[in-house]
Amino acid sequence: MEWKGARREGNIEDRRGLGGVGLAGGGIGALVLAAVGYFVFGIDPQTTLQATQQIQGQGQQEAGVHGAVKDENGQFVDAIETSNTAVWGPIFAKQGARYTPPEAVVLYDNATPTGCGTGQSAMGPFYCPADRKVYLDLTFWNELDTKFGAKGEFARAYVISHEIGHHVQTLLGTSEQARRLGARGAQSGSVRLELQADCYAGVWASHAGETSNGQIVINPADIEDGLGAASAVGDDTIQSKAQGQVVPDSFTHGTSAQRMRWFSRGFEQGDPAACDTFGASRL
Repeated sequence: MEWKGARREGNIEDRRGLGGVGLAGGGIGALVLAAVGYFVFGIDPQTTLQATQQIQGQGQQEAGVHGAVKDENGQFVDAIETSNTAVWGPIFAKQGARYTPPEAVVLYDNATPTGCGTGQSAMGPFYCPADRKVYLDLTFWNELDTKFGAKGEFARAYVISHEIGHHVQTLLGTSEQARRLGARGAQSGSVRLELQADCYAGVWASHAGETSNGQIVINPADIEDGLGAASAVGDDTIQSKAQGQVVPDSFTHGTSAQRMRWFSRGFEQGDPAACDTFGASRL
């Protein structure tokens, strides 16, 4: 994957190295993040609540610096976020709407206040609809490689674009539709929401080259890396490795095959209309 010459708009809020953070949202916010951690990432809620309690009382920390970053990992995130804006802007415009990018992609260490409560790195990358920001602890790249076996820069780009796909859903009002269908189960709103975000990541990949004036180059090997990442984070694969059995009633993201299929669908068709997981009879 080539990206180093791509435009970067600096929509990054860098909170790395700030040390202890204060709690945004207090008790209810902590419970929201605990629920997100459990239903979306399979994290024991007590883990999230303990991290929240440790963070409380340390005082509210100043916000990070918003703008360009100097390190290569941060610049990569910046380039992918900027590319997503370049892709989604014209798509929205064709529908007579205006795409507004996330408020920022927040880079942080360990834990940080969010509009949804206190986020922590153990939750992996996530999008908070309350403040419309994507949150990412870059140490997740190591976990993506070693724990999930998803290698390559495009696997990382897929993760970022998936989270921005959740922002697209917030703009379109899809997230509320998903909440009405429930948070767990093979046919749940959560699964349909996540598979649609995978499809939206594929839509981004389909148009990234043409909207970057060739400054972002995605080749077939990159797409294979993306499919590998989608497969590695399927509910069935994660459950099988973690507990030795697959429990569809507790699915939140979809199977490996489903995640690969919807990412491929978005990439091959390049049209978000093809990503209607809520109207699909077969996920």
